[in-house]
Amino acid sequence: MPATKSALVVSAHAADFVWRCGGAIALHAELGYQVTVLCLSFGERGESAKLWKQDGMTLDRVKDVRRKEAENAAKALSVHDLISLDLGDYPLDFTRENKMKIVDVIRKAQPAFMFSHSKYDPYNTDHMNTTQAVLECRMIAQAWGHNPGEEVLGAPQLYLFEPHQTEQMGWKPDTFLDITPVWAKKRDAVECMQGQEHLWEYYTRVAEQRANHFKRNSGGQSGGRDCKYAEGYESIFPRTVDEL
Repeated sequence: MPATKSALVVSAHAADFVWRCGGAIALHAELGYQVTVLCLSFGERGESAKLWKQDGMTLDRVKDVRRKEAENAAKALSVHDLISLDLGDYPLDFTRENKMKIVDVIRKAQPAFMFSHSKYDPYNTDHMNTTQAVLECRMIAQAWGHNPGEEVLGAPQLYLFEPHQTEQMGWKPDTFLDITPVWAKKRDAVECMQGQEHLWEYYTRVAEQRANHFKRNSGGQSGGRDCKYAEGYESIFPRTVDEL
């Protein structure tokens, strides 16, 4: 692992990283991590209804607006590097060539940990297909025979951030992160996503609900840590630890 601490977010669409792990991005940026955000698409077809309702809207104009929103949000969260691959959405195009682009980003970032979507999402298959591709690309990035001579990836944890309807996705969080110190940054980033204003208050309520779970699981009323805003994650791989 490089001396510089790093993390990687693979976001199916331009706004996903903001709603689902914006707090983790801002918090770890303050802790000295270089956080790379890889947006596979701008969500131009499936997640830009507000823009498409405007007269004379075109695909390129929608992409331009969503790109700018993502850039503004990334700045608010102190993202180190925002990469947009423009693979299209609904559906995302996971050709072999496009998967190799993801592998290249993973190897360059050499993340200590990664974030992506839930394993299952019947409402938005772009999300679950992204995570399946991320798992495959993580495996390829670990292979010594892939582009010999490049730095090989270690074994970064993959955290699955919260989907929109958890009870339908089989998502079960095992990690809660207190994002109270950086909540203002996340809220600023959320408000950059003008194309999906209807989700601003929804994800504020999610953060407040997860804060309750953080408090309960850190000791509850018998001495739990106070928390106003939190994010939840489901981890994929076992952890190796020296103490609990």
